[in-house]
Amino acid sequence: MLLFAAMKKLAAALLFLATTVAAQTAAAPKPIVLRAARMYDGTSDTIIRNGAVVVQGNHIVAAGANVAIPANAQVIDLGDVTLLPGLIDAHVHLTDESGDNYYLEYFKSLMRQPAEQAILATTFARKTIDAGFTTVRNLGAGDYIDVGLRNAINNGWTVGPRMLVAVHAIGATAGHGDSDPIPPSKGIPSLGPIDGVCNGPSECRAAVRYQIKYGADVIKFMPSGGVLSLSDPVDAPELSQDEMNAIVEESHHWGRKVAAHCHGDAAAKMAIIAGVDSIEHGSFIKPETLTQMRDKGIYLVPTLMAGEWLSERLDKLPPAIATKAKAAVAARSDMFRSAVRIGVKIAFGTDAAVYPHGLNGREFALMTGLGMTPLNALRSATTVAASLLGVDDRGTLAAGKLADIVAVPGNPLEDIKVMERVSFVMKDGVVVKGQ
Repeated sequence: MLLFAAMKKLAAALLFLATTVAAQTAAAPKPIVLRAARMYDGTSDTIIRNGAVVVQGNHIVAAGANVAIPANAQVIDLGDVTLLPGLIDAHVHLTDESGDNYYLEYFKSLMRQPAEQAILATTFARKTIDAGFTTVRNLGAGDYIDVGLRNAINNGWTVGPRMLVAVHAIGATAGHGDSDPIPPSKGIPSLGPIDGVCNGPSECRAAVRYQIKYGADVIKFMPSGGVLSLSDPVDAPELSQDEMNAIVEESHHWGRKVAAHCHGDAAAKMAIIAGVDSIEHGSFIKPETLTQMRDKGIYLVPTLMAGEWLSERLDKLPPAIATKAKAAVAARSDMFRSAVRIGVKIAFGTDAAVYPHGLNGREFALMTGLGMTPLNALRSATTVAASLLGVDDRGTLAAGKLADIVAVPGNPLEDIKVMERVSFVMKDGVVVKGQ
């Protein structure tokens, strides 16, 4: 009797084990193998011939020229293309978009309800991921639309890139982060720390805390003036050293990296002293300041595409903005060449929204046209950008990384402009464009 009871328990245990294993096996996704004529894995100095990437679920399990292909894998042969890690744009604004008619677009944006703007933003997100950018850093938005868009993408409610968001950019009253100089009698309220506008170190700390409270992954602030604002000079410092120090210190206390919008050299020097993680734009930065950035490991995010787009439309901008844009574009080329020569860490970023979303890939040709090698241009949008963002689960095609993978026709080391023609996109192990 005891033997029978023991055997019954053993049988039940074996049945339970078999059922569990069967359930796990049934739930396990079928491996996917991407094959292509070429592969750039994000770390090699050359293109790998006859590359393959094995994906299980949402991660890469193997990548290279001689990887073992699982017997039950779904093989997708993409042919004469180059596989690359999902691209990263470290400076976008997915919640809005400029147009050729500055005044009309300003009015249309002003009249939209936040929900309407949020729905429009989903179309910008789709264009961005279709262009091969599976991760972006969204550096400033209104009405918390960037937080909502990030969450909607993460929940699978809409298709778009992984987003690190800044909520409101932080700056001084009358500065680039403040609203345009509309008379108070028109009913436009003044902005305060919750909106990112601050005066004095204590208010600037509060501004940082507000952005973090409402969802910021990264903090962006405005040490200098900007191009697309009406009331401030583009290159002048707009925050004191104490204010900058407070913003950066408070952000780092909360574990947030800090991106400094900075066209001017004097403001860049102050931002460097404060300890920023990256400087965006950098149009007027001088070689000695770039050397300080290199020595301190501060990244440059050059956003060449934004200036290029504006330079072709100066006659359609308000005169004050056109003058600033012309000066910034005239200076940025020498600055970028100096940054390449000096060895500053350069992360890919375009300021998408200044130009229409989905054209991010044009930045590659602008970078190589100013002296960067095609290989380093690819690295700027993969390993270098991943390092800046602090995300070590992407940026290369290697075992254990997220299955964010793109493909372009031909060989980008021979013709960098193929980066403008992304033909295949996989994000999180799911094909979102292509086969």
